[in-house]
Amino acid sequence: MSFEQMNKFDRIVAILIQLQSKRIVKAQDLADRFDVSLRTIYRDIRSLQTAGVPIASEAGIGYELVEGYRLPPVMFTREEASSFVAAEKLMQKFIDKRLGDHFASAIAKMKAVLRMADKDWISSIESQVQVRSAQSIFNEKVPEALSVLFDSLAQKVQVEIRYKKIASSTPEIRKIEPVGVFHENDFWYIMAYCHLRKDYRRFRTDRIQGIVKTAVPFIKEHPELQEFLNQRKEVPRTKVRIVVEPKVAAYLQWNRQYHGFTEEKETSEGIEMTFMCGYPESDFARWFLGFGDHAKILEPVSLKDSIRSIIEKQMENLKAQ
Repeated sequence: MSFEQMNKFDRIVAILIQLQSKRIVKAQDLADRFDVSLRTIYRDIRSLQTAGVPIASEAGIGYELVEGYRLPPVMFTREEASSFVAAEKLMQKFIDKRLGDHFASAIAKMKAVLRMADKDWISSIESQVQVRSAQSIFNEKVPEALSVLFDSLAQKVQVEIRYKKIASSTPEIRKIEPVGVFHENDFWYIMAYCHLRKDYRRFRTDRIQGIVKTAVPFIKEHPELQEFLNQRKEVPRTKVRIVVEPKVAAYLQWNRQYHGFTEEKETSEGIEMTFMCGYPESDFARWFLGFGDHAKILEPVSLKDSIRSIIEKQMENLKAQ
């Protein structure tokens, strides 16, 4: 079998797996996934139909397997099986308890079809892989928050939450219509229509004190989540330039993106970093204080004044102690 034929065979098998994994699969999605033309996808689908796979299609909708058609379990390669380990460890840390339990059950079923040698392979590395996170992304009193939100999104019913804002001492009752859930900056967020505010808001899952799925249907048709993420509110940006000692600059790579980092270059004085910062005199200033003894500010002058003011206030507090 030639290399080209082998690629086609692998692709057709992968298309069949995709058809089994979703109710409707669009030809364009398949073409994008396998980086081929629509004409190629049409030929592959015809090949499957000729082989006896009952695939129904509808123009403008997509393809689906006829109800009741099933294939024997797909065998996984050793590399695919190894990916279960990382996926399982990540899911244990980054989803809620109920979803975690369901995922563990799903992983167990997938492991059940592995060859014995591959099961031994998995067992030999499971205990050697750990995922550690300092963030608490769910309130421990609400261990099912994410799964309730998923149910709400699928059934299009409202959710009632007890939500505690960071500056508030007591939680508020909010009735929301979730639009989507996304993970950003180490936290899970909900984008939702809030009936109290009569507008779209985003909520952080670790601030949810209680959550209940209601039987009340959505009253609005909501845009896609991506539309909200693409329309983030822009704030005025200020150019900030600092010079940092090389031995310290390496440790800033994980946080600098949050402050609008754009570029860096080596200079005779150290590593010069440039930022387009939304909040230079508050967020950036307090971040800079953490390593300011190994850096200096090139611009703007207002940032120097803000940091000087913070330090003076800290000195006053220390003297008063």
